[in-house]
Amino acid sequence: MTVLPEEAQYSTLSRSLAVGDDEPDRNLALELVRVTEAAAIAGGHWVGFGDKNLADGAAVDAMRSFLHTVHFNGVVVIGEGEKDEAPMLFNGERVGDGTGPEVDVAVDPIDGTRLTALGINNALAVLAVAERGTMFDPSAVFYMEKLVTGPEAADMVDLRLPVKQNLHLIAKAKGVKVNQLNVMILDRDRHKPLVEEIRDAGARTRFIMDGDVAGAIAAARSGTGVDALMGVGGTPEGIVAACAIKALGGVIQGRLWPTSDDEKQKALDAGHDLDRVLSTNDLVTSDNCYFAATGITDGDLLRGVRYTKDRVVTQSIVMRSKSGTVRFVDAEHHASKWETYARS
Repeated sequence: MTVLPEEAQYSTLSRSLAVGDDEPDRNLALELVRVTEAAAIAGGHWVGFGDKNLADGAAVDAMRSFLHTVHFNGVVVIGEGEKDEAPMLFNGERVGDGTGPEVDVAVDPIDGTRLTALGINNALAVLAVAERGTMFDPSAVFYMEKLVTGPEAADMVDLRLPVKQNLHLIAKAKGVKVNQLNVMILDRDRHKPLVEEIRDAGARTRFIMDGDVAGAIAAARSGTGVDALMGVGGTPEGIVAACAIKALGGVIQGRLWPTSDDEKQKALDAGHDLDRVLSTNDLVTSDNCYFAATGITDGDLLRGVRYTKDRVVTQSIVMRSKSGTVRFVDAEHHASKWETYARS
C-alpha cells in the first residue's frame, strides 16, 4: 500500500494513480522512450538497404544497451525469442539496472524488419513494461487470431461471432454505415477467406505488409481512418499491443492459432484452451503498464527517423495505462553522439 506524506494527503490526485515502491514508477515513461529512440536510430541507418538481419541486429544492440540503464529489475517475457533463435534480448534475459520494481518486459527492436529493409511505411521500435508476472506467456503458440477495435464497440464485439455481425456492431457503435468501415489486415494468403467475408459484409479492407502492432494501435485510436484489425498475427505482438490498448481504451481479443500438430500439442501440454478467447486483461493483467514506440519509417502512427548533417530527429509515443496518458515525443539528437550505431 502506498503511504502518502502528510502534505500530499489533501491533493486532488486520485489515490489509484499513486505509485508504490513495488510498482513501475510514472517517471519510467521517458526512460523507455530513450530505449526505443536508440533502437530506431540504430535500425534506421539500414532503412532501404535490403538487409533485415543487419537492421534488426543494430536495433537489438542499441535497445539492449539502453535497457540496462533503466531503473527497474526486468525479465524479458517477450523477446526476440525462440522463433528467431536470438542471442540477445531472449526470453528470460534479465534487463535493467537491477534496482527498483520487478517487471515483465516485452521488446521488439524492430516491428517490421522487412518494412525497414525495403523502406516501406510503418516500421517501429517497440517496448512494453508491466508489473512482474502479469504478461501472458506466448511461448507455446507463435500466432493468434485477433480482433481489435476502439472504445465505442469494445463491449459489443466478440471474436466468436461471424465477421459480418462484428462489423455491423462496430458500425452501429460508431454511428456509421458498414460501407464506411476500414478493416486493417495483414497481406497473407491465409486471409483470403477473411477478406471475402469483410467485403461481402460491405466493409473495406486496408492491407499492411507487416507490423500489426502499429495496425492494432491504429484500430484502437480515433482519427486514424482504421476501425478494426482482424486476422491472424503474432501472439507476442498481440500482448505488446494489449499494453497500448490498456491506455487507449478499446479492446483486443485473441485466440491461439497453432500452425502444426506439434505446436497444438505443445499448447495443450502447457494447459492452454485453444477455443478460449483471450481479452485485453487476459493478455496483460496489470493495470499499471507502459508502452513506448519510436518510428523507424514513416507510418500511420509516427514519423520515421530523419538524419541530417548534424541532427537525428525522432518521433515517439509513450502510454501509461494507469492514468490513460498518451504522449507524443518529438526529439532532436546530436548526430555525432550516435556514431557508434551508424551504418559502416
